[in-house]
Amino acid sequence: MIKLMQGDCLERMKEIADCSVDLTVTSPPYDSLRSYNGNNVLWSDEVWKEVLRELYRITALGGVVVWVVGDATIKGSETGTSFKQALHAMSCGFRLHDTMIYHKNALPKNHNRYEQDFEYMFVFSKGNPKTFNPIRIPCKFPEKETARKNSYFSDTKEKNRSARSGKKRKPVGLDKIDGNIWYITTGKGHSTLDAEAFVHPAIFPEKLAARHIESWSNEGDVVFDPFMGSGTTGKMAKLNNRNFIGIELDENYFEIARKRIEEA
Repeated sequence: MIKLMQGDCLERMKEIADCSVDLTVTSPPYDSLRSYNGNNVLWSDEVWKEVLRELYRITALGGVVVWVVGDATIKGSETGTSFKQALHAMSCGFRLHDTMIYHKNALPKNHNRYEQDFEYMFVFSKGNPKTFNPIRIPCKFPEKETARKNSYFSDTKEKNRSARSGKKRKPVGLDKIDGNIWYITTGKGHSTLDAEAFVHPAIFPEKLAARHIESWSNEGDVVFDPFMGSGTTGKMAKLNNRNFIGIELDENYFEIARKRIEEA
């Protein structure tokens, strides 16, 4: 099932039933960092507060919302909007399951501060997440033995202790669960190979959307994006055999999203 809706997300979300969405992967407008064809003037604190309230309503018990957001810097000071949004989501009833980092390999900005290399990926859950399919990565030293938990012995003393007891420590293993900092290269040729997507000023990297979809949902689940943009979340949902509901305000972006998702 693929359902795409063009219009104001607050109005169109009213058409979505309570507790019917398993996973939301979205990125709302970042303060006033992008114009989105002038639509950013409609974005305000009251709007994102209502969006988060609606997301809580439509999210299934055990469902997850991945909220990817950054802050504008105004007169040398960050707005802190991302933190305000996280706290408001918790006041709506969500748990802050994880605060993840999306590290972007982008060109330096040459500001009078350390370069802004990341955005937050807040993982909100409605109760305990019902699904977690962790992405695993190779261990750097799979042959290394594990250390005893809470041991006050040095590594050498611990080895001697193990030798005396005749008990061998287990090897680390070939792989492990990935960390909550994701290093993702962005830009043309990296975020997506779909040239038309770059009409949108701030597209999602396909790798980021796919990783969250794989992590927090299963095949046949309903994935949602209220700020669909160029349709990356929808494309990755379809390619991973999930159902998808998407809303986009801008007609031009909506058509780009529709085309990308149909051709996926």
